[in-house]
Amino acid sequence: MSTIPEEKNFAALEALLFYYGEPLALRQIAKLLKMQEEACAALLDAFSEKIAKDETSGLVLLKNGSSYQLGTKPEFRRFGEALAQDEFRETLTPAAVETLSIIGYLGPVTRATIDYIRGVNSSFILRNLLMRGLVDRKFHEHKKNIYEYSVSFDFLRHMGLQEPGALPEYARYHTILEEFGVGAEREGAPAPETQELPLEHSPEQ
Repeated sequence: MSTIPEEKNFAALEALLFYYGEPLALRQIAKLLKMQEEACAALLDAFSEKIAKDETSGLVLLKNGSSYQLGTKPEFRRFGEALAQDEFRETLTPAAVETLSIIGYLGPVTRATIDYIRGVNSSFILRNLLMRGLVDRKFHEHKKNIYEYSVSFDFLRHMGLQEPGALPEYARYHTILEEFGVGAEREGAPAPETQELPLEHSPEQ
């Protein structure tokens, strides 16, 4: 069991759930926090009670079976919905185009690999792209608790492509991004040098 004091456990748990952004299984959380599952489950319950009562926090801990995810308290959900609507009405941001390029050239690809390549958390952008219908997601073939992202048929239609392989210089950029993907699996491995991807035109809105 972890010897970290409880308050630090709360902070580590919150940081982990915030960074991941998507549901995390109890066994994964316990493994990452170096705790026994029973102790980790107790920590999650205590953390859930703590933030639910904390009037200075706008977060709540969601639970579905043995998976957990940070969410927004109902009284503050309207802010997230307004932000999502504003984002949806706007043209794709450079960050969204960058994320879409990675998915187009490397997909199906996990969010962890996308984050590794971009160097930042991509959860919100991925949700935005899903809402727009530009990407699809499905569970990883071998890891049923992890999603993989691919460009959608709507994306291909808007871009006038028959398949992702028809993207400009697909083989070249797919190879470059594969190197990033391999690096994402090696803890502490340096990322290859970045190169601009030639996804010049945003899909139609």
